Amino acid sequence: MAALGSIGSALVLLGLKVFLAVATGSLGVLSEALHSGLDLVAAILTWLSVRVSDRPADSGHTYGHGKFENFSAFVETGLLLVTSVYIIVEAFSRLLFKQVHLVPSGLAIGILLAAMCIDLVRSRALTRVAREFPSEALEADALHFSTDVWSTFVVILGMGAVWLGQRFGAPWLEAADPIAALAVAAIVIWVGSRLGKRTLDALLDVAPPGLPERVTEAVEGLEGVISTERVRVRRAGNKHFVDVTISVPRSTSFEQVHAISDEVEKRVGEIVPADVMVHMEPRAAAGEHLFDAIRAIAARRGLSVHEISADQLDGRLFIEMHLEVDERLSLREAHRRATELEEEVRTLPGVAPSSDRTDAKVNIHIEPLGTHIASVDGRQGDMAGLGRAIEDYINTLPREFHELVDCHEVHVRQVEHKILASCHCAMDGGLPITQIHDVTGELETRVKEKFPQVARVTIHPEPVEER
Repeated sequence: MAALGSIGSALVLLGLKVFLAVATGSLGVLSEALHSGLDLVAAILTWLSVRVSDRPADSGHTYGHGKFENFSAFVETGLLLVTSVYIIVEAFSRLLFKQVHLVPSGLAIGILLAAMCIDLVRSRALTRVAREFPSEALEADALHFSTDVWSTFVVILGMGAVWLGQRFGAPWLEAADPIAALAVAAIVIWVGSRLGKRTLDALLDVAPPGLPERVTEAVEGLEGVISTERVRVRRAGNKHFVDVTISVPRSTSFEQVHAISDEVEKRVGEIVPADVMVHMEPRAAAGEHLFDAIRAIAARRGLSVHEISADQLDGRLFIEMHLEVDERLSLREAHRRATELEEEVRTLPGVAPSSDRTDAKVNIHIEPLGTHIASVDGRQGDMAGLGRAIEDYINTLPREFHELVDCHEVHVRQVEHKILASCHCAMDGGLPITQIHDVTGELETRVKEKFPQVARVTIHPEPVEER
């Protein structure tokens, strides 16, 4: 609607200025009429480009149609420069080679003042809409029409000077009209150069000044981001496209990486509305812990490790861990994967104190990665009684284990000819998890000693206040 209103205003102004140019013979008014004619062409181009640029992205224009706005503004720049060349040539011709009789009048000046008011209202309306719905084409139109106010004012001054010269016998003031036209041409060139640079920058994907630096600074302040390695910004019409490459700790899980990516997109969107693409690079963080490095190596190999521990044994580092492998693998294949993992762990900084990697010892316990869902055996006759016996037994142990408060929710079942037991144990919630882990391990051992028919015991520790 704003673009259509601009077209209507341009038609009215063009009609008024053509009439005045014919009536007065003023080059200044003629230059303004030509300028308004190009304003009409520019307004039509703006209306068309805004309609096209609002279309969503499709298979042929995957980044949308925003560049149509930039192209429209670029064409408008060319039209402005052609107009200014014509005005300059005609102005020097009138100054140096030919005389043109002018017929200035108060009516002409009044009409030009009315044109100034129309340009002023139109420019402000376009500026408001361009800010509300970020549009480079409408903003270019607003900038263009705001200079029309000044160019019309210059023409009024030139016509007024000619009128004074004719009234008071100062023929040298006749030169004021072509000089006013030259001033209009200078304004047109100034506006065209500014508009041309902006549109050319957009067409050549020049990053908006300062925007990549702002994005870099904002992203590097987010939790989980080690550094911002590259930021690329391009603009298409009123849309921005931002590509950000960041480094994250290599031990970060895929879910965490996705959450970091969402935060980056959100933060960039707070700086400038944009379509954001985030690329992650895994990096070893400064001061990365040895265990995190081991987990990162295992994850890169598609392996899962747990219960990692390390200690000094006879002056050299001794590392132990549990490795989970596909339960369908043979011992030979599982051992090969464990050996490859051991060799890479030995290459980590600080693991081998000398060039001889045999100085570091790595011991890996291999166990099957659980993928099989077993069925509970149908014979459950004695399981309930065994469960009550286990619960009663554990509840006699708090005098030996002061961390333990009570045992509850005991479940015993027979699975594929093995008896499995699980329970919840309430403990002091303020104790460190390492101490709790040791206690649960000892409790599991004591239950298996008391009830040798039980193949596996799993204890879930929980704070007593959440029992």
